[in-house]
Amino acid sequence: MHILARLRGAIRKPLGLLLAIPLLLIGLLWLADRIWPLPMPADDLARVVLAEDGTPLWRFADADGVWRYPVSAEQVSPYYLEALLTYEDRWFYHHPGVNPLALTRAAWQNLRGGRVLSGGSTLSMQVARLLDPHSRTLPGKLRQLWRTAQLEWHLSKAQILEIYLNRAPFGGTLQGVAAASWAYLGKSPMHLTPSEAALLAVLPQAPSRLRPDRHPERAQAARDKVLQRLAEYQVWPQQRVAEAAEEPLLLAPRQEPALAPLLARRLNRPHSPPLIRTTLDASLQRRLEDLLLGWRARLPERTSAAILVVEAQNMAVRAYLGSVDLNDERRFGHVDMISALRSPGSTLKPFLYGMAMDDGLIHSESLLQDVPRRYGDYRPGNFSMGFSGPVAASSALALSLNLPAVQLLEAYGPKRFAAQMRSGGVPLILPPLAEPNLSLILGGAGSRLEDLVGGYAAFSRDGLSAPIRLQPDDPLLERRLLSPGSAWIIRRILSGQARPDRDPHAELVQRPQLAWKTGTSYGFRDAWSIGVGPRYLIGIWIGRPDGTPVPGQFGLASAAPLMLQVHDVLSNRDSQRGITTSVAAVPANVGVAAICWPLGQPMARQDPNCRRQRFAWTLDGTTPPTLLAQDQPLSVGLRETVWVNAQGLRVDATCAGAQAREIALWPSPLEPWLPRVERREARLPKVDPQCPPQVPPSAPPLSIVGVRQGDQLRRPATSSEPLRFKVSALGGNGRHWWFLNGAPLGETNGQENLTASFDQAGRFELSALDESGETARVEFQVNE
Repeated sequence: MHILARLRGAIRKPLGLLLAIPLLLIGLLWLADRIWPLPMPADDLARVVLAEDGTPLWRFADADGVWRYPVSAEQVSPYYLEALLTYEDRWFYHHPGVNPLALTRAAWQNLRGGRVLSGGSTLSMQVARLLDPHSRTLPGKLRQLWRTAQLEWHLSKAQILEIYLNRAPFGGTLQGVAAASWAYLGKSPMHLTPSEAALLAVLPQAPSRLRPDRHPERAQAARDKVLQRLAEYQVWPQQRVAEAAEEPLLLAPRQEPALAPLLARRLNRPHSPPLIRTTLDASLQRRLEDLLLGWRARLPERTSAAILVVEAQNMAVRAYLGSVDLNDERRFGHVDMISALRSPGSTLKPFLYGMAMDDGLIHSESLLQDVPRRYGDYRPGNFSMGFSGPVAASSALALSLNLPAVQLLEAYGPKRFAAQMRSGGVPLILPPLAEPNLSLILGGAGSRLEDLVGGYAAFSRDGLSAPIRLQPDDPLLERRLLSPGSAWIIRRILSGQARPDRDPHAELVQRPQLAWKTGTSYGFRDAWSIGVGPRYLIGIWIGRPDGTPVPGQFGLASAAPLMLQVHDVLSNRDSQRGITTSVAAVPANVGVAAICWPLGQPMARQDPNCRRQRFAWTLDGTTPPTLLAQDQPLSVGLRETVWVNAQGLRVDATCAGAQAREIALWPSPLEPWLPRVERREARLPKVDPQCPPQVPPSAPPLSIVGVRQGDQLRRPATSSEPLRFKVSALGGNGRHWWFLNGAPLGETNGQENLTASFDQAGRFELSALDESGETARVEFQVNE
């Protein structure tokens, strides 16, 4: 028994050792894997910004200047995968990372030839060398084998293949088959031809020696070698191989993505993914960048420009040009003027007119006053420096007149307007502690091109504004800015179809034309043009990013021509692609009414108070009366009741046979711009001296026209004659007596003109006195 026990012990020791050795080896491998972990690719900040169809727009290289376009095996042409695996590693999916037969064959061939004739590296071994570069010495090879074992241990074959697809060198600063496909061939790796697939499969073997843009003969010979291997192993039919071999190797110089640089910078945030996807149309972006570069010679020195094209239906940005040229330092090319805060000029006016319609203040042909006015220290003027007097709301908007817009904002309320714009997604930025005032409508606040375009979307989207969408995942956030009816009417006005046709069957006909509005900020600093087309919204800005004025640069002359050219590009593209746009239906609450000035109300054409008949777009069948300026005296209305006798003379109400008659009068500030037959003194019947009215009808307050309070006047530099100008009195009663610095100057009757002459400089006070004792005065300065 003792002998048997010893024998069993002797047998157990070798068995224990045999079991312990593998366990020890596994433990050592596990420990080595922990000590020297597999160096997996980390985020090296290499990024590619993509168009909507996957075309690379811009690239951000890593610290070594390398850029790559990550793809999976499913995003690569099957031709490429077949060529790669057949040429590099036919047994990739079957070996454990190392192919002993391939290594033995390569070693034998190299020994027989006395030099390196072939390699036995598998794709796994090549990936190991990409992740952990090493020398070609024996220690280096052992290190490669260790990394290969780690790869096969931790990753699947699909993951190993994906690393190769994205990290294989293709010459210069290119890594990965997708980056090479776009740079050398200008196409996605999914669309490679058999010939192109064979070429890209062989390039990583010697990327510098075989670069097709530098050594096309070598690259073609290497490609043909791959094709022979595919034919030899019968992976591809012989006909496909023959056709691929006949295809010449014609490559343009290598192109790296260089479109939409400022958008790329904007989207390249911390923790961005390697592929940054946008909504841009790459071909449109390229076309407009070429267009804008052609415009550079037409722009003043140091002037930049921005173009934003948005598809109205989904608010996706199709083209984003933040400056003329990123590399033009003299034009501040690095400043993105799409997101920059600038004065919007007159581009806010369409929103105000739409809101006023929704509020029941006006209809499209409401009578507004384009006359000089002063609001405290604020004295707005028109761009043309003249005044039109009576003007329709549609004409005032189409002509971008300033005074009617200020009158409308005064009635609507600047604070309310600013709040409504912010609520609708178009914030207006004011200086700290400043409050909205009447200058708001003429550009007295800051706005951004992208916000303005988002607001103008309301004219194309039934009154709903929305922020622009730069990336496919950005949500569509709609906000109500205007009613569908007012948005439709304003778009009609901006497209040149302001007035309805007199034919009732043609009144609501519309055409999908371009509606657009220009704007110029104070001092000619910003020129704007924003268009609403059948499919696209177009925003244009031109100016100096540093805010320096550019005399002579304004929206209609500078920005509008560029906007119209962009619109032509878009229209031609849609036409070539057979894309048509249906005309939006007219909102149910939009109607047409025949109204009469000066009251702005419907009335019979033969009514003597219908002085001018116009056809207006209306909302919900309402026709608001003529809007009076808030500084107009309440005692001077648009309707006045007088008593007349059988002869039509004005008499007192107590006179025999007196009958009441209502007479429509024009707003008193419009008097100087009215024909004499329309002025107050001509519209009121003459007084019957036999029975005159006991109380004279109220007259508008006396005011002086021709010179304004605080004016600075100067004689023309080319003239030696005294300074002369004409003045007249508006309102009051009867004759007017004029005084200059208290001395009598002259006398006029009604609205006759008086010529004032000044042959020396100084401060002057001009005053007028009427028959009722009312006075008016202005102070002004005459300079040398």
